[in-house]
Amino acid sequence: MATGLAERAKIELSEETANGRARAKALSAARKVAARPTSAVAYRSTGAAVIIGPHEAAVPAASRLHPQVRCTVVVHPPAGAASTATQPTTGRAVKSEKDFPVVHEKVVQVSGHLGQYAVIVSAPPPAGGANLLQKLGSQRTHFDLVLDLTDPPFIRQELLPFGYYAPGKDAQALERALLELPEMIGEFEKPRFFNYNPDICAHGESGLTGCTRCLDACPANAIISMHGEVAVDPHLCQGAGLCATVCPTGAMTYVYPTVADQLARASALLKMYLKAGGSQPIVLLHDAESGAERIAALAPRLPEHVLPMQLAELGSLGMEAWLSMLAHGASQVALLPTATTGASVLGATTEQITYSSIILDGMGYGSNAIRLLSGDDAAVLDQLRAPAAASAQPAATFAPIDEKRTLLRLAIEHLHANAPQPRAEVALPDGAPFGEIIVDRVACTLCMACVGVCPVSALSDGADLPQLNFVEANCVQCGLCQTACPEDAIRRAPRYLYDAEARRATRVLNEETPFHCVACGKPFATHKMMERMLEKLEGHWMYRDPTARRRMQMCGDCRVRDVFRAGQGHPGGHLQ
Repeated sequence: MATGLAERAKIELSEETANGRARAKALSAARKVAARPTSAVAYRSTGAAVIIGPHEAAVPAASRLHPQVRCTVVVHPPAGAASTATQPTTGRAVKSEKDFPVVHEKVVQVSGHLGQYAVIVSAPPPAGGANLLQKLGSQRTHFDLVLDLTDPPFIRQELLPFGYYAPGKDAQALERALLELPEMIGEFEKPRFFNYNPDICAHGESGLTGCTRCLDACPANAIISMHGEVAVDPHLCQGAGLCATVCPTGAMTYVYPTVADQLARASALLKMYLKAGGSQPIVLLHDAESGAERIAALAPRLPEHVLPMQLAELGSLGMEAWLSMLAHGASQVALLPTATTGASVLGATTEQITYSSIILDGMGYGSNAIRLLSGDDAAVLDQLRAPAAASAQPAATFAPIDEKRTLLRLAIEHLHANAPQPRAEVALPDGAPFGEIIVDRVACTLCMACVGVCPVSALSDGADLPQLNFVEANCVQCGLCQTACPEDAIRRAPRYLYDAEARRATRVLNEETPFHCVACGKPFATHKMMERMLEKLEGHWMYRDPTARRRMQMCGDCRVRDVFRAGQGHPGGHLQ
């Protein structure tokens, strides 16, 4: 991939001032930083396409594509008519009665990706649905390509799968699809954009659901929930990068290129710019397609302290990268959207910028140190000319790494150490990936259900002591502890605590005097837990006998011995 503006657009940025000359050296230094390769995802298409839609639109489209593309046309049968498979009627738009089949079926579902599209049509109960190709007696089960002319289309997410075209009522989009479909035959590869580490994923535990940020953000619907973890379909993933940007733990990471590789390039850019005498650098992030074209249009008027940096996708870097750039000397990080930037990208980046800006404002850097630019070109240039926030001095020297929480910690600790007006803490809105949990000590019984589901070891028990302990630096506010608590005794409190020692320290959220076994004296529960248990068993026929109630106040070993004694060696002799 191209690493900067000059490679793609072949344009000259101005060098009229010291900043402009420093920028030229900085861009040259950044180009020398190589990104590590990633693995590839393969597709194979033989040109078997299905066209779904009204007869008057679908048949002419198939006629246009024949013979380069082998088409099957599917139209809904008239109300009350039986499903049939026929050949197209003759007409000006149809080349021959034997060119392609026209199938009268009711489509109920389309799913898949390039080379593997399944079309399910209605079938009588109990089946309810049948694979179209199998119903037609084909040896294939999947189509390679889909031209969906229905309104609304069967697949509606923001980023459609490769090989799926849904032009709607847009005549130009239909024409583009008809021109592109014949080119979608052969073997194709794309990069694998992500890595996933389920060991640190906060999605779920013990049948409970916690964090769903990646599922909510993915514009390609490539991520599904699966048994406490998530699964990503690499064939559906199109590299928007939002899953990694919003992931609070770093379980999902972007690898084309990696965050560490992109930050190495940003670090080289800023280091050379400052070394060459540049001042107040603004790193301007843009994508490699429409963003690069917009940069090319802006280049002659771009202020000389603005350093363009190209990303594969605008949403592929998040707050750990933005804050690291500020720590390495940027006075501002600006993101440049275009008319084609998706709503999901704008929404996710806006949310992450909000969290980052509050954290920065709490240190005195102002709320515009990271910003999503808006408006036309003139408005964008005005925003880039506006005074930037104060830079952290001196610039950080920590190396870029691919561990999200560690990178965030290093960046924020450096910024805080050099902050103009640092505070002790700052409140964050709901959804932010930092904060503490508040425990109602009256309601909490120290059952440790919350400890059992915490995916990041933010919560722990007291070993031999009835304690609930907490490390705030580990907490990602996933909510699993709150969901698991049977007493509804936990609530989340999003914030950022700047004191590194306090954030990493283990603190006691709740503790009680231990309840000791009435037989041997060994601590095995808490007084509150025992009181709750006896209270719930009050009046139960099995525990009316004082002996049975006393047995409940014994540890496990003593309870077994007491049962055996009561039954003269038979555990069930007098079991209450």
